[in-house]
Amino acid sequence: MYTTLAQTQFNALQQKPDALILGVESSCDETAAAVVRGGREVLSNVISSQIEIHRRFGGVVPEVASRNHTLALPAVIDEALRAAGVTAHDLDAVAVTYGAGLIGALLVGVSAAKAFAYALNKPLIAVNHIEAHVAANYIADKTLEPPFVALVASGGHTLLLDVAAFNAYEKLGGTLDDALGEAFDKVARVLGLPYPGGPNVERLAKEGTPDIRFYKHCKGVREDLALSYSGLKTAVVNHVHTLKQKGEEIPVADICASFTQEAVELLVKTAAEAVRRSGRNKLVLAGGVASNGYLRNRLYEEGQANEFSVLFPPPVLCTDNAAMVAARAYFMAREGKGLAGLDLNAKSHISF
Repeated sequence: MYTTLAQTQFNALQQKPDALILGVESSCDETAAAVVRGGREVLSNVISSQIEIHRRFGGVVPEVASRNHTLALPAVIDEALRAAGVTAHDLDAVAVTYGAGLIGALLVGVSAAKAFAYALNKPLIAVNHIEAHVAANYIADKTLEPPFVALVASGGHTLLLDVAAFNAYEKLGGTLDDALGEAFDKVARVLGLPYPGGPNVERLAKEGTPDIRFYKHCKGVREDLALSYSGLKTAVVNHVHTLKQKGEEIPVADICASFTQEAVELLVKTAAEAVRRSGRNKLVLAGGVASNGYLRNRLYEEGQANEFSVLFPPPVLCTDNAAMVAARAYFMAREGKGLAGLDLNAKSHISF
């Protein structure tokens, strides 16, 4: 009964430009729900953050995150509907992040979305978290359409994607080890900065001088457009440990500034080369690290120098949120993609 009715309603979405979709996001430590119309108009975007909860542990504790998603999600969904001025029965579909992310956290969102869709007899749309981050740009720029190159930079991912069409993604390059956001957090930890580390490194970098060279040799763009941040992170750790052993003062701001410059410069040059090779004239930025001011400025400068435009969403759409999930679901459903059954399961990793 559910499957037949859901398929019928899902098919109808292809002919409904103003489709109303509820998005649900719980891949890490943000519990989020949003209502989006037509893939671009955000009617509500509710985010319940767990930062204060995890700060005492110095990072996200998966089991704690899962339990707090369970506590927060019903109220977050209710608030998203209320803020949007719609009822659950007004919805055309329910979309949920099924991967990638923390498996326990994802299971909470997937289970809630399945129950919600089943109770309402609405289609359930399974969304890839990485693709959702890219879709945030369709909200930020309502005229944006593929083709373009997307740079996804977050705590868990650093990827360069060629987006040939709304549902056509091809990996151009990415990190071989640590994601950029993960490297920021690890550097923050060794410097004794509070969680979340990335924003604190960015704040202190503005006060420091980037005069420390962690790479002994200049890193160039690799032929395969691959990136590596584990070596840079280790170099920072070793530098700090050496200073401590010598009893010298730790120039925290200078280390933050130097690390940021080396990490970002490599990424910017690699992204520019990806744009050149792809033949595109547009680069969009996505993911939590996309809110980093230095990265934004350097990408903009690189775009100006190489004659390609650079777009990035506002910070609220860079962090994990459900509006991007609903937006991604809309463009999937428009081409008949993404319908999931009640057997949908969470995946901690999704490969491109």
